[in-house]
Amino acid sequence: MEQLLNRHELILAEASVIERLRRGGRVELHPRLVHAPLLYDETGRGELEKVFRSYIDIARRADVPILLCAPTWRANHERIRESGIRRSVNGDAVEFMGAIRDQYRDTAEIKIGGMIGCKNDCYRPEEGLSAGESERFHSWQINELAKAGADFLIVESLPSVQEGIGITKAMAETGAPYVISFVINRTGRVLDDTPLLDAVRMLDEADDNPPVGYMVNCAHPSFLNAADQPPELFVRFIGFIANASSLDQTELDGRGEIDVDDVSTWGNQMLALNRRYGVKILGGCCGTGVEHLQYIVDNRRPADGKTSHNTGKTK
Repeated sequence: MEQLLNRHELILAEASVIERLRRGGRVELHPRLVHAPLLYDETGRGELEKVFRSYIDIARRADVPILLCAPTWRANHERIRESGIRRSVNGDAVEFMGAIRDQYRDTAEIKIGGMIGCKNDCYRPEEGLSAGESERFHSWQINELAKAGADFLIVESLPSVQEGIGITKAMAETGAPYVISFVINRTGRVLDDTPLLDAVRMLDEADDNPPVGYMVNCAHPSFLNAADQPPELFVRFIGFIANASSLDQTELDGRGEIDVDDVSTWGNQMLALNRRYGVKILGGCCGTGVEHLQYIVDNRRPADGKTSHNTGKTK
């Protein structure tokens, strides 16, 4: 991952997966495990592959790397035990993603992330675990993903710094590269109201093997308020996986219809993070799709007649 970040000024991340599956009407998501059980259903596997392929194809045509995540966001030991699904689901998901990547080995640079989420509601930081509880709770899933050979580990939609400290310790223990991705509010703070730079410093100090870098997901790019953030943040801040809507999480959660801002407005704000602040990884969360990633690659600032190379800090 560090080599990838050093070699490229722009790296795509996948756009929405769960929302596209939910609204596609061909599969039913599990109430506790979300999209992980689709691995064991022929139609489900086909729909998962279709979504991932649509994003790979954009990256391949644009000749940029892409990060994809195994469908394991909620596949922790507690939910697996409650549902009765195979305990091998995390490893099976990494294997599934690897099989998709193998079909593109000669044409696309693809990294596969072993993804986890917080234990409870990702929009309710008060439900977050303490650091000790978090390390004990998440270690099993993290170790399963690392043993399966994921290229990197990532926690997404993290609303609480204390739970993040435990995850940091558990991920660091595996020796695999890992990324921490927070949910932020409109003021650019983690949902538990910790300033983003403070959160980064706390997790960097939690273990001698710190994350490769930090990201934000499940928030609109405007929420970062990048111009008001301390410049030191962008030494460690490497990516943004953004919602398509400028509504906040409480307004979007459970909403019956998709709320989507203009793609060009969204895309220009994302590209500004790359050009002005050196944020290298750009992708989409709720409400996004192929058109959002396509806008990013179509509107890169040209250099050498091919791709954009910003002058931001190398992470």
